[in-house]
Amino acid sequence: MLKVLRNLKKSFWSVVVIVILLCIQATTDLALPDYTSKIVNIGIQAGGIENAVPELIAKEDMDTLLMLIENENNQQEDILNHYTLAGNQLSKQEKNKIHKYLGKDFQVESDKIYVLKEISKDETEKLSKIMATPLIEIAILQNEETASQTKQQMLVNKINNMQDSMKEQAAVGAIKELYKKVGVDTNKLQNNYILLAGLQMLAVASITMVCAISIMLLSSRVAAKLGRTLRDKVFKKVISFSNKELTQFSTASLITRSTNDIQQIQQLITMLFRVVVYAPIIGIGGFIKVLTNSDSQMAWIIGVAILAVLFVVGTLFISVMPSFKKLQELVDKINQVAREILTGLPVIRAFHKEKKEEGRFDVANYNLMKTDRFVSRAMSMMMPLLMLIMNSIMILIVWVGGHSVDQGMIQVGDMMAFIQYTMQIVMAFLMISMISIMLPRAAVSARRINKVIETEPVICELPEVKKFDNSKKGLVEFRNVSFRYPDADKEVLEDVNFTAKPGETTAIIGSTGSGKSTVVNLIPRFYDVTGGELLIDGVNVKEVSLKALRDIIGLVPQKGVLFSGTIESNIKYANSYMKDEQMIEAAKIAQATEFIEEKEKKYQEPIAQGGSNVSGGQKQRLSIARAIAKDPEIFVFDDSFSALDFKTDSKLREALANKTKDKTVIIVAQRISTILNAEKIVVLEEGKVVGIGTHEELMKQNETYRQIALSQLSEEELNGKGGN
Repeated sequence: MLKVLRNLKKSFWSVVVIVILLCIQATTDLALPDYTSKIVNIGIQAGGIENAVPELIAKEDMDTLLMLIENENNQQEDILNHYTLAGNQLSKQEKNKIHKYLGKDFQVESDKIYVLKEISKDETEKLSKIMATPLIEIAILQNEETASQTKQQMLVNKINNMQDSMKEQAAVGAIKELYKKVGVDTNKLQNNYILLAGLQMLAVASITMVCAISIMLLSSRVAAKLGRTLRDKVFKKVISFSNKELTQFSTASLITRSTNDIQQIQQLITMLFRVVVYAPIIGIGGFIKVLTNSDSQMAWIIGVAILAVLFVVGTLFISVMPSFKKLQELVDKINQVAREILTGLPVIRAFHKEKKEEGRFDVANYNLMKTDRFVSRAMSMMMPLLMLIMNSIMILIVWVGGHSVDQGMIQVGDMMAFIQYTMQIVMAFLMISMISIMLPRAAVSARRINKVIETEPVICELPEVKKFDNSKKGLVEFRNVSFRYPDADKEVLEDVNFTAKPGETTAIIGSTGSGKSTVVNLIPRFYDVTGGELLIDGVNVKEVSLKALRDIIGLVPQKGVLFSGTIESNIKYANSYMKDEQMIEAAKIAQATEFIEEKEKKYQEPIAQGGSNVSGGQKQRLSIARAIAKDPEIFVFDDSFSALDFKTDSKLREALANKTKDKTVIIVAQRISTILNAEKIVVLEEGKVVGIGTHEELMKQNETYRQIALSQLSEEELNGKGGN
C-alpha cells in the first residue's frame, strides 16, 4: 500500500493544504461544544454573567460584602485593589464598562458604584473564590423569605458545605440582583451574551464548513490524480510487456486492475486524509477537553464507548477480511467469462451453445453475488450497530450526568458539552474503523496493481544499444536458433538456421504446430531466442533498441487487427502525417481499393472496434496495406493471405513483388500457391528445419514439402506452379 501512496508526491502541496485545513477544522470542531456549554451555563442559566466577580457593584453592597469577609490574608484589601470607585479617576476601559452596563447617559462621576478594573483570568478566578460565599450571604440577608436568623444560619452552613463550582453558580444569581439595584438591564445583558456567543459559534461552524468542503474537493482531486497516475503506469507497463507477461496476466485481470482496483484506491484516498489527520486530533483533543473542561469522573463512559466500537468493528473485520481478496478474484473471473463469450459469440451461436454459456456466466455471476452479498450484509450491519452504541452511550451520559447535575457536581451545559465531546470521540474511532474496513480491500487492490507495475518485462533493452550495419541492410539471419516457451517442457524450435536476404522472398511452410508463427514472432522480439542468435542488419536483435528494430519491420499478423477509427487512420497507423498518395498506393497494392471505393465515405469510412464491420478478407487487406504504407526494410507476413481468394491473392503477390524488389520479404503460409515463386522456402517439421530451397528443388529432394504440396495441388498444377 505504501508503494502506491508514494505516487502522491505529485500532489505534495495539495496534501499539505489538506493537512492544514484538517487541523483547522479539528480545532474549530473541538471549540463548538465549549460554546454550547457557555450558552447554556452562562447565557441561559446565569443570565449572561460569566463568573462570581461583579463588574459593577453598589458602594453599600460592597461595604456589606467586605463586612462578611474575614480579613484573612488581606482579602478585603485584595478585593478593593481590583475595584475603582466611580467618583475617582476612571480609566477609559472602566468608563466603557459603565457605559456598556448602564448606558452612555449614566453619570460617570457618581461615587455610589464600584467598577471592576481590567484584571487577568487568574486574578478573576482568585476573586471569584473569595467573593462567592459573601455574595450568596448578601442575597440571603436581602431575601424576605430567609429573613429569620435560624433560616439564615442553616443556609450559611449549607453554603459552606457546597463545592466551589456550586458556590460560584449560586453567587451568579446574587450578582444578578446586585446588577438590578444599580440599574443594569439584566434581560438585555443576557440577550447580548447569547447573541454574541451564538454569532461566534456560527462563525466557527462556518470555518468548519468551508474547511470540510475544501478538504473534500482537494481530496477528490488528489485521489483522481493518483488514479490517473496509477492507470498511466499500469498501461505503460502493460504496453512494454512481452508475450510472456501478457500470458502471466490475463486480459480480463489487467482490465480489472486498471479499473476496479484503482477505483478502490481512489475511494480510500478520498477518506484517508480525514482519518489519518483529522480523527486522531478529534479523538485525542476531545478526550483532553473532557478531562479539563468537564467532570473527569464521567470519562469512563468514553472508554466503554470506544471498547464497544472496537469490538463491533473487530468482529466484522475478522469475518469480512478473507472475502475481500476473493471478491477481486471473482471480478476478474466474471470479466474473463464475459469477454470470452462476447468475443466468441458467432461460434456460440453457430453451435447453438447459448444456454451453456449462459450457465457458465450464471455460475461466475452467482459466485460474485454470493461473496459480494456476504460482504455487503456484514458492512450494512456495522452502521446500525454503531448507531445503537452511540445512542446507548448518549442515554448513559444523560443518566449519569443527570445525577451529577442534581448533586450540584456539574452544570447542564457541561453535560451537553460532554455529550458532544463523546460523540466526536466515538465518531473519530468510527471513521478509523471505517478505514480499517476499506483498507484491506484497497490493500489487496494495491498489491495487484504493484504486481503489474513491478513486473519487469523479459524483453528489455541493454543500457548501451548498437546501431544497424547499413552494409547488411535487410539481412535476417537465424543462427542455430532454439526457443522454448516460458514454463514449457521442451523446445518449440531447435537449431534453426536460414538467411533471408533483401530482394528475395523467403517463405516458411510446415504442418500445424511446426513452429512457423513462433519463427516470425522472434524477428520483432515478441519473444527472445533461448539459444543461438538472431541477427538483423548484421546485429543481434538483443543489442539494438526495440524502437529501431520494430521501425524497420512491417508485420502483418496471422489474425488481422484493426482499430476503431477510419480506413485512413488504420492505413496511416505507422505515420499519421503520411501523404494520401502513399496511403492510396498501399491500398492498391493490397487490393483494397475495390471495396474502399464502394464505401460511401471512401477512406473516411468508420471502422468499428476490432474491425467488426468489415469482412475477414477486407480486414486482412487493410492490415497488409498498413504494413506496405509503412515502407519498412523487412516485410513479415504471418499467414496473412489465408482469407483471400486465389485471384486476389495472385494480384496482391504480383503487385507486392514490384513494391518489394529491394526489400526482404518473409512469408509464413499454409497454401502452397502463395509461395511457389519464392526464392527460398524453409520447411519446418516439429520445430526443426528439414529442408531449404526453391519449389522445384524441394519437390525433388524433400518428402515433407512434397507431401504438403500434393495435399493441396495436383502434380500438373505444381509443375505449372499453380497456374500463376
